[in-house]
Amino acid sequence: MTLTPLPRVMVEPLVRAALLEDLGRAGDLTTDAIVPADATATMVLATRQPGVIAGIDVATLAFELIDPRVDVAIIHPDGAAIPAGDVIATVRGPARALLTAERTALNLLCHLSGIATQTAAVVDAVRDHKAKIVCTRKTTPGLRALEKYAVRAGGGANHRFGLDDAVLIKDNHIAIAGDVRTAIERARTRAGHMVKIEVEVDTLEQLDIALAAGADAVLLDNMSVEQLSQAVAMVGGRAITEASGRVTAQAARAIAATGVDLISVGWITHSAPILDIGLDCR
Repeated sequence: MTLTPLPRVMVEPLVRAALLEDLGRAGDLTTDAIVPADATATMVLATRQPGVIAGIDVATLAFELIDPRVDVAIIHPDGAAIPAGDVIATVRGPARALLTAERTALNLLCHLSGIATQTAAVVDAVRDHKAKIVCTRKTTPGLRALEKYAVRAGGGANHRFGLDDAVLIKDNHIAIAGDVRTAIERARTRAGHMVKIEVEVDTLEQLDIALAAGADAVLLDNMSVEQLSQAVAMVGGRAITEASGRVTAQAARAIAATGVDLISVGWITHSAPILDIGLDCR
């Protein structure tokens, strides 16, 4: 899969906001007091544990926004799986800029690489099956575009990006509408011809109603492996099947074996541990 970088116009406001948050009202008091204005340095971004890289372009932008004279030579691009101790990139330029941008660059790079690494582990678990691993809207506010990009860097795919690009009828929608069929029919009258309608179902009885009402996709929520197998057989290719709920890398393998098309995993964005990466002088 080709990984397309995010456009700078999308990324720069996020990185700029992170830098401004760190710089506050007075700038980097420590660095400006200790490091001469004309000092230069060479540093390396290196992994301290194995993982998949995501966000190296974002980290590069953090350095460049502080001082455009900083040069970043990328050795391993986003999507690369590398061992512990490997150098991701060499960073050269004004020492003050390197130190001032360090934490923002690392915060983003470590976080996004952590998401890519955990995604890759789940993707690897289902490699013998057709199921795709997809993320959800359970993302850090303000960082959704970056986190969903990191999922792609790890070999996963993206679910909807927001409330405006697909219809996903959840349990509370159904409760307020009164039943599955009514919810789908109301959604169908409002959705444009390009908009898919997916409905969350908890039981095989609900699934049968959703299929009869013409749902494009069904979210099989918290079903057992046995129920998922039955559900896939019931659908028979008439709709996209998506399994969701308590999906670990180990559980994903058994879920994928049921024949579902998608497995959605929320924790790969909202709870993935960082990948430990450091910036060290050379």
